[in-house]
Amino acid sequence: MTQLPPGYPVLAEADVVLRDGSVCRLRPIKPTDADAVRRFHAAQSDESIYLRFFAPMRTLSDRDIKRFTEVDYIDRMALVATIRDDIIGIGRYDRVSEHTAEVAFNISDHYHGKGIGSVLLEHLAALAQFRDIDHFEAEVLPHNRKMLSVFAEAGYQVDRHFEDGVVSLHFAIEPTAQSLSVRFAREHRAESQSVRAMLHPASVAVIGASRRERAIGHQVLKQVIHGGFTGSVYAVNPNADTVLGVEAVRSITDIDGGAELAIIAVPSDGVLEVVGACATAGVKTLLIISSGFAEVDEAGSRLQQEVLRLARRHGMRVVGPNSFGLINNDPEVSLNATLTATIPRSGHLGLFSQSGALAIANLDSAARRNLGISVFASAGNRVDVSGNDLMQYWVEDERTHAVGLYLESMGNPRKFSRIARHLATNKPVIVVKPVSASYGSPPGHKVRRPKVKPHAFTSMLEQAGVIHCENVHQMFDVAQLLVHQPLPTGRRVAVVGNSSQLAALCADNATERGLEVVHGPVAVPTEATAEEFQSAVDAAFADPEVDSVIVCFIPPVGALDQEVVEALRYAASHSEKPCVATLLGLRGVDDGGDGAFLHEFGEYADDVPRQAVPLYAMPEEAIRALSAATDYGQWREKDKGVNVVREGIDRWAVRGLLDRILEEDPEGRALTSEEAHELLAAYGIDVWSRHEAATADEAVAAAEQVGYPVVVKSLSPLVRGQALLEGIRVDLHDEVAVRAAFETMDRRLAPMDANYFVVQKMAGPGVSTVLSTIEDPLFGPVVSFSIAGAPTTMLDDIAYRIPPLTDVDVRELVEEVKSAPLLTGYRGSPPVDRAALEDILGRLSLMSDDFLELSSVELNPVIAHPSGATVLGAEIIIAPARRRTDPGARSLA
Repeated sequence: MTQLPPGYPVLAEADVVLRDGSVCRLRPIKPTDADAVRRFHAAQSDESIYLRFFAPMRTLSDRDIKRFTEVDYIDRMALVATIRDDIIGIGRYDRVSEHTAEVAFNISDHYHGKGIGSVLLEHLAALAQFRDIDHFEAEVLPHNRKMLSVFAEAGYQVDRHFEDGVVSLHFAIEPTAQSLSVRFAREHRAESQSVRAMLHPASVAVIGASRRERAIGHQVLKQVIHGGFTGSVYAVNPNADTVLGVEAVRSITDIDGGAELAIIAVPSDGVLEVVGACATAGVKTLLIISSGFAEVDEAGSRLQQEVLRLARRHGMRVVGPNSFGLINNDPEVSLNATLTATIPRSGHLGLFSQSGALAIANLDSAARRNLGISVFASAGNRVDVSGNDLMQYWVEDERTHAVGLYLESMGNPRKFSRIARHLATNKPVIVVKPVSASYGSPPGHKVRRPKVKPHAFTSMLEQAGVIHCENVHQMFDVAQLLVHQPLPTGRRVAVVGNSSQLAALCADNATERGLEVVHGPVAVPTEATAEEFQSAVDAAFADPEVDSVIVCFIPPVGALDQEVVEALRYAASHSEKPCVATLLGLRGVDDGGDGAFLHEFGEYADDVPRQAVPLYAMPEEAIRALSAATDYGQWREKDKGVNVVREGIDRWAVRGLLDRILEEDPEGRALTSEEAHELLAAYGIDVWSRHEAATADEAVAAAEQVGYPVVVKSLSPLVRGQALLEGIRVDLHDEVAVRAAFETMDRRLAPMDANYFVVQKMAGPGVSTVLSTIEDPLFGPVVSFSIAGAPTTMLDDIAYRIPPLTDVDVRELVEEVKSAPLLTGYRGSPPVDRAALEDILGRLSLMSDDFLELSSVELNPVIAHPSGATVLGAEIIIAPARRRTDPGARSLA
């Protein structure tokens, strides 16, 4: 392996999806790139050279090459964008003053319009901020419109000056709401286009298309053909002339014009060679059905990474390996690239599954429920394409109205949260994933182990508006309601049935699920006619106080009456209120058409519009689904707030402090009280000073220094929050009280080595809380809040949120803990100043998001009282920065 130059920032390497959906590699430049830079420059047009250098530099001198390729990666940084190891773009900055650098770009003539300049600017800005650079400047010729647009459209506030025939630009590179919005929008467009190319290929080649009927390649080709794929289909088999009536070629490179999607079904030891051939043929997406990779052993894991590196190097996306395949039910595509002929009808549910085995069960379950799907994808080992990519596509896919994801693991939850929140704003996102990872990740899934508790994952889903289900059965229960019925506008429900006991059971269950029964429960007599039943159902829908209707009808003779079914269909189809129904133990979607469960009872009259009614085997299933849909509807309608912004923040002071400490202690350490005070003060968080005391005399001296009244407390974790093992004495007003308190606790705690004490000024009465953040290997920064003492230590009553936070997120973080009533005036106590508490939480979230080196920060206790919030203790541990799963610039994890 080639030795990297001194200071080379490995963390700056990234794979990025470009505007057209292809992939390029970004990395810092190296001296060994000299020849590649010469080739890049020689291929540029005279105009491009002039626009970059303001002079006709047809060739570069050795001195120029040395200057361009040898940088210190601190004051002088350069990034290259590559495809197939060829440089297609170069971006660089050179520091010109303490906090300002000049930036310049050079993009290959053959790759204009792909967004390479924007990507380079984004990554250079992220790197510069870690080097105390907060402004970029650039000089651009006025007719270089492409480069001017790169700066103008980046979302920064750019100052322009025209002088001596040159446009001078100057702008701050600190992320703003606008620049982040631009970055995420570009990421969305690029990744969505990448998935679109995967799901809408004009041509498909099945590599390993065997003539043996039981072979995987044979089965995949068979399903592609029988599924009616509208594009061109090719079979790749060097030992056959035709397979299933399709003319076979020896290699994908023999296909005129190549193929956009290559389905690989060859033994794992032959996959790497096949990927190389696909690269030569210009394939866009690889769907690797083959197994035998990371899910098997370490050798398979290494092979899997080699496949990914080769694919990324040539700009290809990868689905799999060990994938069950893809389905696109769009009639203009009709792609069934899976191993099964049993697929659900065309519909509006997008499905994603990591597991191949469960993918079969998912598809079968959807088909049995008459629940149509728009798109299905199985990620297999998820080496590249993931649920995040599919969600980017589904944001704008008009054929997809709701999304269901079965996740065995999550490689980038921070990005998942961001994309899911965007998607859930307009379309329901339903996720099945075990909260606990007690048995580890599935074989083949490369996942960082989280440090936070499982509840943090659930909080992340709630924060993003995601509907979390325990299993696939529940996911489809919710999906068939959300896809085929209006979204509930409130929690008020009507209950109608033909059994008083059953109706009462439904009402009780609805109440337990947080729904409000305002109509009924109404129970028509068991022998009631269809007209009487319809009248009761119509009355429920017509009630202006009702938001949703729950119907449970059990025929007394075991067979549904056609008129009863028609009555329910008619009522549901003529109302904008959602309806869930339990009819004869059926489960699925009754749309009144040929695929309906109840079609044997006849069709609608010509003047009656068809309305799909979700059916459930048991009332509890219907009510659980309705409750989940109602929660989602309320999340979608609520104010999401604005991103937290706080004044009085000095990021450079924190950066300087962290760099200084890590230079002295490269492995990191806990900060001293003085260092913690300095760091927090830079973010506007004031920590009351505390003084260590080893003797009673030192305790008295400290008390006189800070002023009475004071507290004396042990810092040992053995006694923190313990009611039976006293480690604190409060409200000490004089020397006698301080000395007595110190000596008593010293005698009691010395046998446990818990007798190290501090003296601190006494805070006013209030509620003791804990505010903390942790840099998690998987989630990135995680902010938590709890009430100090038993609620935290015994009941695990802790709320979590993933930055960046909005003001609403911060408010809900405080409100979510079960002990929150203590803050609002519990049993006559005065309510605390919530705004002060939330301000500290907001500042803490900003700080944790800004600095990866903050391994953990705990503010404990923070006393919330009616006139503010007082931070009495802070423990901070820092460590060398590790790359986050969702870094500060676009990147494929």
